[in-house]
Amino acid sequence: MVPFLNDIAACASFIAGILFLRSWRTTADRLFLWFAVAFWMFAANWAAVSLFHPANEARHWFYVLRLVGFATILIAIVDKNREPE
Repeated sequence: MVPFLNDIAACASFIAGILFLRSWRTTADRLFLWFAVAFWMFAANWAAVSLFHPANEARHWFYVLRLVGFATILIAIVDKNREPE
């Protein structure tokens, strides 16, 4: 049951990335592009955890993608707030 839920989370993250990419194409705002990349990293994380079933000792290496995704979101927010008006 857990791999199925991980796959659902991966699919939802991938679709969210596609929606952010579509928003970026219509508005040309870099924030949406950064968010699309971040959500695709989340999707890769969930897919990797679901496919490889890592042991508890190695599970933290798979969450590095999630950490990079959250860092990407923070970079996007800082980038958006530092833009000149």
